[in-house]
Amino acid sequence: MIKINVIVKDKNWFKFIKNPEIYLKNKIKRIQNDKFFKKKKYSFSLLLSDTQEIKNLNKKFRKKNKSTDILSFPNLTKKKIKILTKLNQEIYLGDIIINFKKMNTMSKDLFKKHFNILWIHGLIHLFGYDHKKNSSYKKMDAIEKKFLRKLR
Repeated sequence: MIKINVIVKDKNWFKFIKNPEIYLKNKIKRIQNDKFFKKKKYSFSLLLSDTQEIKNLNKKFRKKNKSTDILSFPNLTKKKIKILTKLNQEIYLGDIIINFKKMNTMSKDLFKKHFNILWIHGLIHLFGYDHKKNSSYKKMDAIEKKFLRKLR
């Protein structure tokens, strides 16, 4: 089971996704039975922000004074998640922030497709995956593609 806490800070999100929380909960239902989640209890937060807020967070936590499309802040390392999944308790994975202004699409369908790519990418980061090396990029990319196929 995966729980999500959605916080909408930029009202422009509602122009493309009427109810982001319901939208995401429906998408999560499609992926949560995957063996990747091992029928454990996970939760994470997703902040739907604007350019200034994500720029401030990027500067504060990553020392980069610029806006970006997405930030992920894992709460645990991949190793710690593996250890905790053996226990039957909810694991808080961390936070994802997505910037509305960087979505760069106008049609509703393209917007949602790009949004799905971003939040899935962020979620995989919360599980401790990264794309710094080619080998880890390939592994992360394969997981993302698998989940995105389930969201169609």
